[in-house]
Amino acid sequence: MSDRKSAWSLAAFAAPCLPLSALGLPLVVYLPEFYVSELGLSLGAVGAAFLIVRLIDIIFDPFIGGVMDRTRTQWGRFRPWLVIGSPLVMLGAFGLFMAQPGIGPAYLWLCLIVVYAGYSMMTLSHTAWAAVLSSDYQQRSRIYGWWQAGNVVGMILVLTLPPIMALAFKSDHASGIRSMGWFIVLLIPFTVLLATRAVGERPVPPSRHKSGLDQYFALLKRKSTQKLLIADLLMGLAPGIAGALFFFFFERIKGFDKTEAGILLLVYFLAALAGAPIWPVLAKRIGKHQALAVASVVYAVVQVCAVLTPAGNSWAGMLVLILAGLPYSAAPLLVRSMMADIGDEERLASGADRTGLLYALVSGTVKLGHALAIGAFPLLAWLGFDPKLPTATGETALIALYSVIPAAMGLVVAVVMLRYPLDATRVAEIQSQLAARDAASLEHPEPEPQKHAAYPAPAE
Repeated sequence: MSDRKSAWSLAAFAAPCLPLSALGLPLVVYLPEFYVSELGLSLGAVGAAFLIVRLIDIIFDPFIGGVMDRTRTQWGRFRPWLVIGSPLVMLGAFGLFMAQPGIGPAYLWLCLIVVYAGYSMMTLSHTAWAAVLSSDYQQRSRIYGWWQAGNVVGMILVLTLPPIMALAFKSDHASGIRSMGWFIVLLIPFTVLLATRAVGERPVPPSRHKSGLDQYFALLKRKSTQKLLIADLLMGLAPGIAGALFFFFFERIKGFDKTEAGILLLVYFLAALAGAPIWPVLAKRIGKHQALAVASVVYAVVQVCAVLTPAGNSWAGMLVLILAGLPYSAAPLLVRSMMADIGDEERLASGADRTGLLYALVSGTVKLGHALAIGAFPLLAWLGFDPKLPTATGETALIALYSVIPAAMGLVVAVVMLRYPLDATRVAEIQSQLAARDAASLEHPEPEPQKHAAYPAPAE
């Protein structure tokens, strides 16, 4: 199987990102606010449900990642799990987006549990599958560049639905939310079929290594893993907090209505799509970790500038959000490409292919970041913010949580990444040693273990 995939193959591979990102964005940005403002649940109840279910879901990742590492089918390790998770996501998404006034916290909890179980299977299998499509340092960034472009396109498409519903059909905010749900439910089966039919998966030998919680926590002891997960957590948490508070910030602080704020959010993700090709190119020139450091500094500077734009000025708001959107794609695609490099490091050290567990670690940091981001709701309420009654204290807390804290997180990421140990040279050395070891094992294969026979073999 050639390491370099065609653009068509990578586009087909990235297709499931469209509905998955179309679900992931509203889970952070739209649905918490929708359940508070439109369905009447309390800020604390919604924040607790999204936070706790997300934290429970993190525990699920190492289990399912270990199972994926041990899975051996004619379809591969990861593709079957992408298919298995699809109906769960469809069912949970339908329940979440089609909810009517009068539902209680128990309904929200049930739908979140179902949707997150399927979402974990699909996102973890898809990102781990991407890691085994190529062993080349630069090609991995290209693969995840397409993957991230698919994510951003999905976000853009789902973001256009509420404004279209409002402008074209004069519908209310709730109808826009439900249109998002239909988009996700209808698109999942088509995109999963396209990806699994268009792109293959490398055959791997039977697993002779354990792949469970002990190995999951052992991977956390690697310095390269620790640094990468810190960067991934903070670069997920920072925009997650800003995303969760986006509508509150631009409506309360900047004076836009919900439709205008939705358009600004669309501009942000259009800029993120435009920025997606930048980071693999920059990574090729200066290295993945240094490219991530640059992106995190740009994000920090622009996030502070968002506070300084004049209220009600759409052009200034768009300019800031364009600049903020450009680095958005950097962390998701570079971190996952770098995790594939750590997979080589782990295989050289232990002899085990633990791709599923490594991407369970990445999935866990993303979920933890999103869970903590939703946790900004009860924190904001504790600091005095009232969604219906403006106060000076509440608005100050909103500005700090939306801008200052995320910017500080971006600067921490830059510092962490400057000391990251796996650059292109080191990865090339690791892969050279792996190739030599694999060649030696082919020349001198280990003898098959003798099987105890209960009865003598029949004569020929």
